[in-house]
Amino acid sequence: MGIIIMLIIGAVAGWLAGQIVSGYGFGLGGNIAVGIVGAIIAGLLFPRIGLGFGGGVIASIIHATIGAVILLYLLRVIKRA
Repeated sequence: MGIIIMLIIGAVAGWLAGQIVSGYGFGLGGNIAVGIVGAIIAGLLFPRIGLGFGGGVIASIIHATIGAVILLYLLRVIKRA
């Protein structure tokens, strides 16, 4: 059951990040991947700078979305180079 919830959170976070960083949508599978990788990025980055959003599904979506936005921004910078 945990993997299904992780996939749903990843999909929502990836979709939200695609909406925030306009012009970057990768379809359902790509959005799930971006959301999951974004959650990993945020999970590594946020504790080092002292940020935490607590627990729960909403906090996980916010956490993963911010990480996915960071990832999409980095992809945009790399693509332009």
